[in-house]
Amino acid sequence: MSIKVTILGLIICCVASCNEPTKKEQNYFDKALEKGVRANEGYNRCLNFTKDWLTVTDPISGLIPSNAYGKGLDTWTPHNAAADNYPFMVLTAYLLDEEMYEGTMLNILNTEKKITSRLGALPDTYSFTEQNFKNKEIDTAKIIFGTSEYIKDGLIPLTEYTGFTPWSERLIEMLDDLSKHITVVQMKEGTFYSNSISTEINGELLQTLSRVYWMTKDKKYLDWATSIADYYLLDYPDYLLKNDRLRLRDHGCEIIGGLSEFYVISKFTNSKNHKAYQKNLHKILDRILEVGRNEDGMFYNAVNMETGVVSDQGIVDNWGYLYNAYYTVYLIDRNVEYRDAVLKVFKALGPNYSNFDWERGSSDGFADAIESGINLYNRERVPELKKWIDNEIKVMWSLQDSSYRKAAQPWKNRGIIEGWHGDGNFARTTIMYCLMQTNDVTVSPWREDIILGAFEKEDKLYISLKANENWEGTLYFGRERHKEIFHLPIDYPRINQFPEWFTTKDEETYLVTDFDTNSATSYDGLVLREGIKVKLKKSEPFYLTISRKR
Repeated sequence: MSIKVTILGLIICCVASCNEPTKKEQNYFDKALEKGVRANEGYNRCLNFTKDWLTVTDPISGLIPSNAYGKGLDTWTPHNAAADNYPFMVLTAYLLDEEMYEGTMLNILNTEKKITSRLGALPDTYSFTEQNFKNKEIDTAKIIFGTSEYIKDGLIPLTEYTGFTPWSERLIEMLDDLSKHITVVQMKEGTFYSNSISTEINGELLQTLSRVYWMTKDKKYLDWATSIADYYLLDYPDYLLKNDRLRLRDHGCEIIGGLSEFYVISKFTNSKNHKAYQKNLHKILDRILEVGRNEDGMFYNAVNMETGVVSDQGIVDNWGYLYNAYYTVYLIDRNVEYRDAVLKVFKALGPNYSNFDWERGSSDGFADAIESGINLYNRERVPELKKWIDNEIKVMWSLQDSSYRKAAQPWKNRGIIEGWHGDGNFARTTIMYCLMQTNDVTVSPWREDIILGAFEKEDKLYISLKANENWEGTLYFGRERHKEIFHLPIDYPRINQFPEWFTTKDEETYLVTDFDTNSATSYDGLVLREGIKVKLKKSEPFYLTISRKR
C-alpha cells in the first residue's frame, strides 16, 4: 500500500488558449509565474541536496553520515544526522520523488529503528566502521539529549506537514520510551546535564509535548508538559528571571518557545493556574525585551537576566523563534506591546540585516533567520519583510553553488551545501519558501521542469503552471494542517512549522475558473482538495483561479 495516498478528483486539460485574461488578471498570472520560477529553483536545489547526500551513505547500513567528510563520515548520530538532515531529505522526497520517499527514505527509517535503538526505542550513535554503537557503555544523558533533538527538530516538523506516517509512529514510540527515563530533567549541576543543556531539553520537550498532546489528547502528555512548565512558572519563577547567562540563541532559547506553547494549552484547557502562568510568563518575556535586544529589536546571543549585562553581543540568527513566543502570547492575551515588538524588527531587516553574517556565513544561520521571517510574514504581511526574505533566500542558495566551498572539500556533488548535518536546514527553509511561492499548492508527480506559482489577491488565488514538455498529473491545494494533523485550537507561530497560505476547507464551496475554456465551476472543498488532474502541453501556460463562494 502506498504511504502517500493520492486521490484523483477533477479533470482539467490545458489546450490551446481561446480566452485571454484581462490586463489586470494577466498581471496577477505573471506574478504567479514569477513565484513559480523561484519555487522551481528551490525544489530542484532540495532534490539535488537529497540525491547527492545519498551518495555518501554507509554502503552496509544505508544510513547517512553526520558529515560528508572527516570524523563525522563514520557515524549516524540521533542529535545531528537524524535530527537535522534526514527528516528534510524525507520531506523533499515526499514532495518531489514518491519512489524515493516510499523506498530509500522508508528503508533508512526501518534500518535506523532496527540497529540504532538502544534504550527501548531511544537511539544512540552508530559507528559504520564498527557496525555497532560507537560507545560501548550506555550514556543515558547523551541518549536522552539525542532523542529529544531527533523528535523536536526532525520528526515534529515532518509530522506537521505529512501527517500520520511511519515517521510519526517513530516519534510517538521514542517519546513514550523517553518518559520512562526522565520526567522533569533536573536543574542541578551534575545530575544529568549543565543548567543550559537541561533548559534546552526541557524547552524541546515542552514544544513536543504541547503539540503531541493536541494531536492525541492523551492526558499523560499534558501531565508531563505541566510538570515542566510548573517548574519554570510556578515552583521556581525566578529561575529564568535571575539567570546569569540566559542563552537566547538556539540551544537555549527553546524554553521560551516551549513555555509559550504550553501557555496555549493552559488557556484552552482552562487550567486553574492559567493566571499564575500568565503573570510569570509575562515577567520573563518583558525582561527579555528590556535587556536582551539591540536598538533594532534583534536579540543578543546571551544575557544576564538579573543585571541586564549582555554576556554575548552576537546577534541571534533564530530571532523569529523567540518572536514566535511573543506573537503567540499576543494571540492569547491581545497585549499589543508584544505584537509591536515583532513589527519593530521588520523595519530594520532590509537596512541592517541584508546578507548579514549569520553564524559566520553558514547556510544554517541563513536558514534559521529566513525561517524566522517566513513564519512571521505568514501572520503579518509586511512588504519590507517579504522583500528581505526574497533577497536572503538568494544569498543562502548561492552557498550551494560556491566553487570555493566545493574546491575546499572532498566532495564534488553540486547538491551538497557545506557537507555537515546542518545542510538539512537549508532544505527545510527552502521548502518553506517554495510553499510560500505556491500558496501551499503542490503537484504530483513533480518534474524538474514544472513551473508552479500562485498569487493571492482580493481573496482569489491566481495559479500559473508551465512545463518544457508535455506533462500530466494532479494539482493539490493546501489544507488546515494545524487542525487536521495536530488539532491545535489556534494556528499559533511555532518553530519549524510549515505555515499555511491558501487553505481549502471541506465545508466551504469554491469557484474554480479555467481560463482556457472560460468555464467557472463550483466545487465543495472536500471534492476540490482530493485533487485536480491537469494536462499541460509543451511550453503553453495554464491559468486557473480559485476563490471561496460567499
